[in-house]
Amino acid sequence: MGESPSSQSPPFSKYRWLRLLTYLLVGYLALGITLAGAEELSDSYGFAPAVAFLSTFLQAVAVVVALRRPVPAWALSLTTAVATALLARQQLAQLRLVQQPQRGPAAAVHHIGPNWPWSTPVLLAHMTVLLLLALRVRVRGTVAALGVTAVVTLVVEGGIGAQAYSPTGYTAVGLFAVAAVIGAALRDRSEARAELVQQTTITAEERARRALLEERSRIARELHDVVAHHMSVISIQAQVAPHLVDNPSQELRENLAGIRNNALEALTELRRVLGVLRSENADDPDEAGDPYGLSAPGAGPAPDAPQPNLARLDTLIENTRAAGLEVRKLIEGEPRGYPPGVELSAYRIVQEALSNVLRHAPGATVRVDVVHLPDGIALGIANGRPRQPVQPSPGSGHGLLGMRERAAMLGGSLTAAPHPHGGFMVTAFLPSGGAPVPPGHPDPATGEQTP
Repeated sequence: MGESPSSQSPPFSKYRWLRLLTYLLVGYLALGITLAGAEELSDSYGFAPAVAFLSTFLQAVAVVVALRRPVPAWALSLTTAVATALLARQQLAQLRLVQQPQRGPAAAVHHIGPNWPWSTPVLLAHMTVLLLLALRVRVRGTVAALGVTAVVTLVVEGGIGAQAYSPTGYTAVGLFAVAAVIGAALRDRSEARAELVQQTTITAEERARRALLEERSRIARELHDVVAHHMSVISIQAQVAPHLVDNPSQELRENLAGIRNNALEALTELRRVLGVLRSENADDPDEAGDPYGLSAPGAGPAPDAPQPNLARLDTLIENTRAAGLEVRKLIEGEPRGYPPGVELSAYRIVQEALSNVLRHAPGATVRVDVVHLPDGIALGIANGRPRQPVQPSPGSGHGLLGMRERAAMLGGSLTAAPHPHGGFMVTAFLPSGGAPVPPGHPDPATGEQTP
């Protein structure tokens, strides 16, 4: 009959005010049992005031202790109850001898004595202890405690008995059973709620983890296409190079042939990886990160389609305008020949940001800033308040996650936060060489100097 490992009773463990209220009520009940119960025991059984007070005081202690240690409290309450019943039996026997000369029906009615073996204060105290025990102890322990209490009650009342009393054994066992059932039901309800919260938390974490893996897989698929293109170019150049040199040596031919063979083998392995990374739903627009069809024709998720770059931003913006947004574009600086992965990530960040505006701020005005810096690209996508009712979003809800992954992959940074004047703003910096922001340079995404 072990106790629950929780430090608080399950139904009162969530709200502090409810725990305090419970403690106050239990304390008030214990005080009432001590004072009013002692007076009743003294009047009904003829107990000496000190004995009556000690008996009810021990029951009150059991009630208070049951808040933290219900099993010892139950043992104390039951032991005190049995001792009180045995002392009361002696008092009832003496009262029987005193009243024995009386005869007649009226005397028989008068001879019906006080409640025994469970007096009212002792009964109330033990019910409270059983209730608190059922809140903290597993059902098997609660049933064991209730069974022991019932057996002891029946043995004291039926086996030992007393004279001139009103039997309360069966009534007390029934009330004890009700208290135990209520406590067990509250405990089961609390445990079910805790398990539901735990399962919900696990499900949310698993969903976020799966979304992160899916986004990384999609980014890997796109970058795979970029790498495969470069490997193909290397293979072709290695094949054509001997024809561009007059009388190439045999050693040069063998080296170029080795380069070509290695490139072809690497390309074959990349295609095998691509077969694993490609989604079965490759034509799903949401899978491609373009649920609103903002990509230009030919930029979909088809395996042979070229990956988009900064040169196609104009087409993306025009498609966004056609979808109902007012978009203003500002480009500063001159492009500096960025690697394909940098241009692809920049394009996808702008695309996802515009898709988010379409989802969450329909009809808003959007400003797209592309700043070419000496060491990378700074992006800024800011939108105003929505001018149309916001409809339920068809997207997966992990667009910001994908944008952050793309920026982090290149050693860049990205921030997304509500705009001070309403709307939303996304800022990002992508290093041109895939390296972190140089020391001492202001990070365009945060505006702070890097150490």
